[in-house]
Amino acid sequence: MAWTLAEVERVTRAAWGADTCAPEDLPQWSPDNPARGQCGVTALVLHDLFGGDLMRGEVRVDGEWVDYHWWNLLPGGVELDLTREQFAPREVVGPGAVILRGPLKRMNGQYELLHARVFGALSPAREPSVG
Repeated sequence: MAWTLAEVERVTRAAWGADTCAPEDLPQWSPDNPARGQCGVTALVLHDLFGGDLMRGEVRVDGEWVDYHWWNLLPGGVELDLTREQFAPREVVGPGAVILRGPLKRMNGQYELLHARVFGALSPAREPSVG
């Protein structure tokens, strides 16, 4: 049996916490906005599960760059972004570009924690299914 996207989404959202949040977003993270600061580590964990491409777009407020937002482009061309709702209306995410995955230079602890939670919640005998 394969994982469904709905199952992966449920498990991933349940695994988010202040301890998996990007440090610079921690002041804005709350249980009311649990997706805040989770985009980078979430995109990496989903990349581990499904492959595909990592996407990155600029986040702008009043036309000024403030950060980057990360999400996934699955094999077959489906974009998957579990953290888009983290943004306030004045935070605008621009178009994405494919980013090559390299060594993790920051947020390694947050990534490892989220990875362990998500993979621990999914049965190891099952494989991901995009369809």
